[in-house]
Amino acid sequence: MHEVTIVEVPAQLVIGLQTRGHYAEIGSAIGAVVQYGMSHGAEFTGGPIALMHEIGKDAAVKADQEGNAVIDVAFPIARPVESSETVKCYHLPGGQMAKVVHKGPYEACEAAYDALYAWVVAHGYMISGPTREVYLNDPREVPPEELLTEIYAPIVPA
Repeated sequence: MHEVTIVEVPAQLVIGLQTRGHYAEIGSAIGAVVQYGMSHGAEFTGGPIALMHEIGKDAAVKADQEGNAVIDVAFPIARPVESSETVKCYHLPGGQMAKVVHKGPYEACEAAYDALYAWVVAHGYMISGPTREVYLNDPREVPPEELLTEIYAPIVPA
């Protein structure tokens, strides 16, 4: 059972990059942002965030199969760092969001998304922007069944 709550998420200063490809490339994109941040003196204040621009299972599956899914990852940082052609420093918008927590392998988060989408509709909201996955622990340090991912969807009244 996935419990969905409404939370107010603050805007965050982040560094991140956006490209297109397959969702399997999220990990390497996260690595690229970490390398850039470390080489530019970034002080990371939280774990990686992946923004999911394709809303709904069908759109996500199609984009991934075609290799044109938006791969958009970011890390919160304490103070601005210089942007490059590929890695940007910017403010990730905050706002009212529906939140659910997924425990287990990243590839098995479909039920959490289904619960989130169903809750949004059942409570008279609509999703107003990209959903976010915030990775709370490191897959190099915990087994897949122990991975924790917060999934957020920005919402507005329908």
